[in-house]
Amino acid sequence: MPDVTIPASVFAFIKDLRANNNRPWFNDNKSKYQEEHQHVIAFADALIEEMNKHDNIETPSGKKSLFRIYRDTRFSKNKTPYKGHFSGQMKRATKLLRGGYYFHIEPGGSFVAGGFWAPNSPDLKRMREDIAFDDKPLRQITSDPVFVETFGELKGDTVKTAPKGFSREHPAIDLLRHKQFIVTRNFTDKEVKATNFLEEVVTTFCRMRPFFDYMSEVLTTDANGLPLE
Repeated sequence: MPDVTIPASVFAFIKDLRANNNRPWFNDNKSKYQEEHQHVIAFADALIEEMNKHDNIETPSGKKSLFRIYRDTRFSKNKTPYKGHFSGQMKRATKLLRGGYYFHIEPGGSFVAGGFWAPNSPDLKRMREDIAFDDKPLRQITSDPVFVETFGELKGDTVKTAPKGFSREHPAIDLLRHKQFIVTRNFTDKEVKATNFLEEVVTTFCRMRPFFDYMSEVLTTDANGLPLE
């Protein structure tokens, strides 16, 4: 596995940016931002390379995977112009492979995540229909000891009572309430700066695969299990 790490200087820059979140300071320190940005790009490049050994990643490069440091303040009360973290995502290739990978580097708040952040209405309806018909496959995945050890439990926003078309008395209502289906794993600053962080992120993403494989099958087949066109 490539010898690529997230150096302590990345965390130091983010802390400085948080303390000086304004355009004059950022412009004066643009070269420092670019230097730390390159460290994160190198990590993301290595991550994509390693993940392509296990999955089919559509995202072409580490640079393309990263979100911009600039905040969209148009509709936000918080007018600070820059994010206090680095983050990126990787898309799985082809319509048959569903789910996405996300990583987030932030002092005191680093994590990786995956799943279905904003499924469209047809996809969400299909997920719920399959769960309502038989919730055992998803429960087996989320109760597996490796899943529990790595992610704890299935996360994501939920409706308060029951989604339209489903009874609040349904035995799988705890799963049917989900509007998002997400798994996450937190990392300490020390863990992120460790030499094996890349390996740990790859391992974590690979442990999402049973969940992704289940959802991919659900979203690419009809109620009779036949492939969708």
